[in-house]
Amino acid sequence: MNWLLVVAGAMVGAPLRFLTDRYVQSRHDTVFPWGTFTVNVVGSLILGLLTGAVFAGAASAHVQLLLGTGLCGALTTYSTFSYETLRLAADRARANAVANVVATVAAGLAAAFAGVAAGQAIWG
Repeated sequence: MNWLLVVAGAMVGAPLRFLTDRYVQSRHDTVFPWGTFTVNVVGSLILGLLTGAVFAGAASAHVQLLLGTGLCGALTTYSTFSYETLRLAADRARANAVANVVATVAAGLAAAFAGVAAGQAIWG
């Protein structure tokens, strides 16, 4: 049963990542990977909310598998973030590469912390 929950979440998360990435990136005429940045920050926020719900006792292990492991695991993408950062550096867009690393880590952590706080406020 557990693996079906992960698969079900991933079946939503993976296409959502692809479609969101393409949509966001098409709105920006820049080499900066805004689409990947967006899905990673949104995924961090969702995972933070879920964690806040778990801390408050409002989410079960099954919900964690469905949304945390499945949806967020497929929605967010460390491999694409790494590849795009290396590509920026190789293309001599080093400032963008550094900005991508700093902004993604800072915004992802901030979103996760904000999600936990919001989840605890809502369900705590």
